Order: sequence, then structure tokens, then C-alpha cells
Amino acid sequence: MSIATYSIPLDSITHLTLEQCISPSATINKNPSFFQLTHTDLKLEADLCAADFPLQQHKESIPQTNVDPQGALELVVLGQTNIGQLHGLVTDSDIKIDGLSRINNRNQQSSYRFQVSCQNPGKSRQLLAQFSLKHKIEAALIKDAPSLSEPGLLVMDMDSTTIEIECIDEIAALAGVGQQVAEVTELAMQGKLDFVQSLVQRVARLSGAPESILAEVARDIPLMPGLKTLVSVLKQHQWRVAIASGGFTYFADHLCQLLELDGAFANELEIINGKLTGKVTGDIVDAKVKAQTLKVLSDKFELDHRQTVAMGDGANDLMMMNSAALGVAFKAKPLVLEQADVSINHSGLDCLLHYLK
Repeated sequence: MSIATYSIPLDSITHLTLEQCISPSATINKNPSFFQLTHTDLKLEADLCAADFPLQQHKESIPQTNVDPQGALELVVLGQTNIGQLHGLVTDSDIKIDGLSRINNRNQQSSYRFQVSCQNPGKSRQLLAQFSLKHKIEAALIKDAPSLSEPGLLVMDMDSTTIEIECIDEIAALAGVGQQVAEVTELAMQGKLDFVQSLVQRVARLSGAPESILAEVARDIPLMPGLKTLVSVLKQHQWRVAIASGGFTYFADHLCQLLELDGAFANELEIINGKLTGKVTGDIVDAKVKAQTLKVLSDKFELDHRQTVAMGDGANDLMMMNSAALGVAFKAKPLVLEQADVSINHSGLDCLLHYLK
């Protein structure tokens, strides 16, 4: 069986984006639609071409490739990615595109999902992450991604993930011990210092600081771009969203109320007579507790594990990310970026919507 395609010289379209070549409103009638990218040309089905495609096209017949869509490995890229970047990505990452399986239009952006094959998915995923970081694009190599259209669970870290700051650093700055605390925070985020030990050391330096500092930090807390949109869209699709943080309940509870989240888990600062004592009360929320939180919530809401996502930026998030069906590194430290299933490096949190089926 053959299908009518267009064949376009690659060197004439490397500067064009996927949206300029493939209409975001194109219908994928089979799975996958024919899409072939070689060193010399791009071949794709005629009905995929954007209406205003500027090049002279040449029709030809090419044997149709049969690809099993069940459990297939997918490459996801945003529509702003140009053909040259896509070619470089698949070449550098040792990935072969087998066809175009879906076009998603979410949050005023389009994304393209390609069924792909590769010899070593783990290695290709690391190479893809490095390429994406260097060339400032968003791309993901995913197998069995959770579906947006089915109920699911997202558990996120708080500091430097849902919000743009590390709360303890802000508290410390107002308390006059900012430099000492920031240095310990950075070591913990990079995985060079045990988290519990680092938290105890940092909180101890806050002893005697007035409780009013917490309200001052919370009042001006900057939400990460895309957070509100991500939470809103997920909730529209019956997803549950929660925070699991090595930070503090004062801020996690504030966000939980502000965003109407389904839960917030963090450490509680001890306060006596209006002053911080330099201690936390109760068990410390560390990497193990974060991972347990994911399971507790998925069991509580009776959600399929295949529909779970965990997102974070530091070493303390890795166990939670590995426990989820999809672990997402958000503007993360190198150690986390290397081990995550997918990463978001340049966009807002709502980029996650495009990684879901």
C-alpha cells in the first residue's frame, strides 16, 4: 500500500517551525501518519501540510510504514521547534522518527508527538536532555505517558518549583543570616549534603527571628510561571494536585489554599512567644517521605499508578520522581536532569500539559 506525500528538500525548510510545516489543526486519521526526516529531505502526507506552506511541493508515492501504537516510544516537541532543530535533535540523540501520532493544542500552544525508535532509550533520553538544554527547546522522550483525559495525580516540590524562591533563604535574609543559610541550601540541592542534616543546620540559624518574617515572605511569594494554568487545566480534567516539600507548612498551606490544591505536606517550624526557636516539630519531610506521599495520595484518591506524575528540581525530589509513572525535572540541578524521565528547562510549568497524552 502507498500513500501520497510531499517531498521537500531539507535545506530549504530548516528555518521553518513545525507549525509552519504541519498545520496544528491537521487531523491524524491513522496512527501514525507518515512523516520521514532524512539528511536530505522531509516527506510527509499531503493532508498534514500547513495551508500556507510556502514551498513548491512534489507529490510521490511511498510505501506506508506500519508501526504498533501500543506502548510505543514517543518524542514530544513544541510547535515552535524548527525543522533544523528537530533534525539535529534526532540525529544527536540517535532517534529514528517512525511517524506522527498526534497533535495537541493546549494552553494556546501546539505540540507534536512522534512515534520513534532507538537502540538505547535511556542513553537517547540523556542526549536529548543535553541537546534541548543547549538549544533552548523543550522536548521529551516518553513511553506510556499519563493521559490528560483520565483522572491522575501530580505531586510537586514547592521551593524553586511551584514558587520562584527558596523560602528558607528569604527568611534567612530577613533574619540577617542569608549567606550562611544559602550556602547550605545549595549543597543540599546538589545532593552533596544529607537533606535532614542540612535542614537542621539551616533552621538552627533562624533561632530568635520574629514570626512576622514568615508573613512578609508569604505576602510577596512569587508563583512560578504557568503554575495557575497547569493546576486549573489539570483540575478541569479531574486530576488531583498536591505539594510535597522539604520547606515549611506556613508557605505550603498558603499555596494549598490559594490554588485549591488537594494536599500540602511540609515541615513545621517551631514558634514560641512569636519567635522561631531554630527547630522543626514532628517528622521531617525528606526524600523518603515525599515518595511515600505520592503513594498515600494515589491510594487515597484510588488512582492508577500509570496516571501519577512527580515534579521537582533538587536531589531531594529524585526518590519521589522515581516513584511516579512520570518524573519531571523542572529547571533542575544537573544530577536531577540526568535522572529524570523528562525535563522542562525554558518554559513555564504548564509545559507539562504537552507531555501528557
